[in-house]
Amino acid sequence: MVMNNKGPVVRMSSSGTYGAGGIGCCCFRCCTCVHLEFLKSLPGIMKVCETVISGLVQSLLINYGLERSSSIGSAFEGSLTTASACFLTSAILLACYTISEKSYKLIRSSLFETMFNSLACFLYLSSASYLAFATKLFLMTEYYLKPGFDVYPAMTAAYILSGVVGILHGIDAYLSFMHYKIGR
Repeated sequence: MVMNNKGPVVRMSSSGTYGAGGIGCCCFRCCTCVHLEFLKSLPGIMKVCETVISGLVQSLLINYGLERSSSIGSAFEGSLTTASACFLTSAILLACYTISEKSYKLIRSSLFETMFNSLACFLYLSSASYLAFATKLFLMTEYYLKPGFDVYPAMTAAYILSGVVGILHGIDAYLSFMHYKIGR
């Protein structure tokens, strides 16, 4: 804060997560509304990983598990619902953070990010364990008895990736909470 004859002047420091917005083209910057530097930060890398893995889990469930959803039961439905909801929310957050530094600062320091990541962690870990149980119980015998039965490996990959993305959301929840606590 600097004092002068007209009153205090508050200067905002540029201690953001990004160096310079936009894309460097030769000797100038274009598309300065896009902040690709976010993708190089730890929260950016985690958000990209969460989005990609969630999309992969959703794709595995739809492409391989949909035909066997009646035998897998509610474990399939719970996993697909979790993957779909978390993929959509993570993708929207990633887009907002990449486009706007102001959005990143406001949303990341709010309670929303902490609560979303905590809930996503719980949902992914619980749906992964339930899908693992249902996959072992209902699909393992068919995998060993029928050649070319590829649903079992796909569902195994889906619950393992669900566990991984659940842990990522848990770490992100902790980091979001620390950011929220500092921002208060």
